[in-house]
Order: sequence, then C-alpha cells, then structure tokens
Amino acid sequence: MKKAVLFERTEGKEVRCLACCHYCRIKDGNKGICGVRKNINGILYLMVYGKPISIAVDPVEKKPLFHFLPGTKILSFGTVGCNFKCEFCQNWDISQEREDYGSNDMAPDEIVKLAKEKNTGSIAFTYNEPTIFVEYAHDIAKLAKKQGIKSVFVSNGYESKESLEYISKYLDAINIDLKSFNEKFYLKVCKAQLKHVLSTIKLAHKLGIWVEVTTLLIPDMNDSDGDTRQIADFIASVSSTIPWHVTAFHPDYKMEDTHATTKKSLLRAYKTGKKAGLKYVYTGNIDLDGHETTYCPKCGKELIKREFMSVTLNDMKDGKCSKCKTGIEGIWK
Repeated sequence: MKKAVLFERTEGKEVRCLACCHYCRIKDGNKGICGVRKNINGILYLMVYGKPISIAVDPVEKKPLFHFLPGTKILSFGTVGCNFKCEFCQNWDISQEREDYGSNDMAPDEIVKLAKEKNTGSIAFTYNEPTIFVEYAHDIAKLAKKQGIKSVFVSNGYESKESLEYISKYLDAINIDLKSFNEKFYLKVCKAQLKHVLSTIKLAHKLGIWVEVTTLLIPDMNDSDGDTRQIADFIASVSSTIPWHVTAFHPDYKMEDTHATTKKSLLRAYKTGKKAGLKYVYTGNIDLDGHETTYCPKCGKELIKREFMSVTLNDMKDGKCSKCKTGIEGIWK
C-alpha cells in the first residue's frame, strides 16, 4: 500500500481519483470502481502497490504488439482489480477481485531486477488494467528506462488525461482495446463509455507513445461490417500507420453461451481495415496463413513472418524494407 499521486481532495474527507476516466468521488473508507484505490482518512492509497498477482515471461507478440521489438521476450505482470466489468474477460479471476490483493511483495526495483535476470528488453503492465495501478507502473517504468528496458501498457484505454501525461515520459508503447464503436455496447458489456477510449487513442498517439489497437470480434455484438468499418475508419483518421489487430473471441466468464468467432468474420474485418487505408492489419487467436505477417506497404515484400506468436522470419533492415528501403513504422530496437 502506498499513497497515490493522482487524486485531489474535494469536500471534507472525500477525494476525487484522477487515474482513469471514471474520476471516482470516493468517501472516507471506500474504494473506487477498480477496488484497489482506497480513501483512508482523506488520503487516496493504492492498495496493490508492490503486489503483483501474476508474473510471466511472454513473447512480445502475445500482447499483441507486432511493431515493437519483434521476436523478443517481455516480462508481463498485473495486479488484481479493474475499472471495467467486461462480461467476456479472460482474466476475470484477477481483474474482478476486490478484496484479496495477494501475498507477493515486489518493489519497483525488484521488478526491474527480474526483467534483467530474465533478459527481457521490456516490461508489460498487463493481465488487468494497468491504469488502476499507474503510480506503481510509473515507478517501475522510470527505473526500467534508466536500465535501457522499455515499458508497455496493455490497456482498455480508459486512462485519464492526467494519468497518461503522468506516465507518458516513461511509456514506450501501448496496445489499446477498442472493443466496439457502439456506445450502448460499452455501457452494457463493459460499464464504461466509448468516447473516453477514443480520446485516449488520440492522446497516446499525440504524446508519441507507439500505439497498436486490438478489437476482439464477438459474434452478433461487434462484428458486423458497419461496426468494423467504423472502427477502421476511426483508427485511420488518427493515423493509417497504427496497426489494427482483429482477434477471435472464445467463450468465457459471463459469455460462455456465445459462439466463437469464425475465420470468415476475421477475414471480413481484415479486408475492411485494408479498405479503410490502414497499412497494417493483423488477425489473431485463429490461424490464418499470412494474416499475422508484416508486409511492406509499398512493394508488398514479406518482412516479418509470425506463426503462433513466434517470429519465423525477420527481413527488416534498420527499420526499413530490405528490398525497397521504405521505412516501416514501429519500435525496432
């Protein structure tokens, strides 16, 4: 537990949390929506500071990040809690936990030390929503940067302006879930608002953080041609160089009765993204030959081939196409 940075006093001992777009007003003794930011006698505390609940070494492609240090390993960790309540969450057992913060104790320097021991070039704040433990992430990322280790958010995109600006100096990349382009979907399924996610994508890009976007296609909920076209058009309006990952849904949590995404649906979304002018569109969670490969947008050369989250070919040369020398957007070293 540690005093939070992102909050302000309101009336009496009530505080207003500034970490995410919910901007929770929290009375003394209560927690915010995330369940891990608690008002104790008029001071907001981060209850999960130093308490990772899950730690693993993953391929960076699993995040998914395809234009960020391809073929490398990344130290991934998260805490309990979340500011969303997604009915399809695959990590619901930790994200929806509100009481048991876990028995692990790892200070920021211990996380960075572990990343060095595991020889990972980056650290991912993932599994649950990192925005809710942004002070912990900030302190880790700041130390990691001094050691030449990069930092990544895998996020639902509900960072407040204050939160994103607070960590942006130390955050190299972010993958943001754009779950739908329908406000009703966000309100019903996630208990959140679409407009804030759109603002975060724009701001992250403006701040110079490398951005990739993921959309989990859920049958009959967000996979229509209209839905995917709106998402693709929005991403293209921010930048045609932002990679878009369209991934397959598998039944889980409160949506076990929903059908899994079909290959046909993924291919349709892929084509929609390309038609919207996006340079880099990828599919995921279902094996579709060639649709996880990075091609040169100018000459079409196969540059980075991936299979099951592993890089089997990397024909990039200093961030450029090895054939026509066109620069490929991303972070390559």
